[in-house]
Amino acid sequence: MQQSVALSIAGSDPSGGAGIQADLKTFHQFGLYGEAAITLLTVQNTRAVTRVEFLDADLVEQQVRAVLDDIPAAAIKTGALGHAAVVLRIAALAPLFRCPLVVDPILLSTGGAPLLAEEARTALLEHLLPRATLITPNLQEAAALTGLRVNDVESMREAARRLSERTGAAVLVKGGHLEGDAVDILWDGVAFREYRAPRVETIHTHGTGCTYSAAITALLALACPLQEAVARAKTFITEAIRTSPGLGAGRGPVNHHARPLQ
Repeated sequence: MQQSVALSIAGSDPSGGAGIQADLKTFHQFGLYGEAAITLLTVQNTRAVTRVEFLDADLVEQQVRAVLDDIPAAAIKTGALGHAAVVLRIAALAPLFRCPLVVDPILLSTGGAPLLAEEARTALLEHLLPRATLITPNLQEAAALTGLRVNDVESMREAARRLSERTGAAVLVKGGHLEGDAVDILWDGVAFREYRAPRVETIHTHGTGCTYSAAITALLALACPLQEAVARAKTFITEAIRTSPGLGAGRGPVNHHARPLQ
């Protein structure tokens, strides 16, 4: 039986908590064969990001073409892309993907290090996001992409709707930084859906966004409908946070060995 395949196009986190490393671990947990095209290199651990090096757009494109020409993916996600040239190159390749594309529009690392150049935001909005099946911004990213102040459920709904109208994609605004329950809002172009989970009191949330979007990508690769994919991914990331292993001296990673809901 042929194994389902998912591709992550994202940055590298040598501490293993976020980026490509988190995506591949998550794909594996859902039974997928994971592929990776690296867009940038970081020097980081649970305490800080001390260096970021963006890779050349030609090198990123060659990685993507090499893996897809040989082992086509059933779903693809993008994470940190670095600079505008890479964003534009991925957008140009997107019509060739022929599978769901999840765009996690990462602007900053958990510690605040820039992972998308300022000039790349326009390229992201105008060229890549309209190619996406699903866009997964957090509150800060939703605000940056819409110009709205996004700080409660109602503004999350408005940001999701507005970003979807501009891009044609479904939008999941993640509310993990709100007070109270961890609530996310999905707008699929027709209706809103709300996903809630009790807040887990922990500092160990490194890689939460990457892991969450990778879980959704994995489920889409397995032909799971979008609303169900988000629900199951939400359960997975909540358990991954709840059972975080407490590694490192700073904000440690979530538990990528958490069991997915069958």
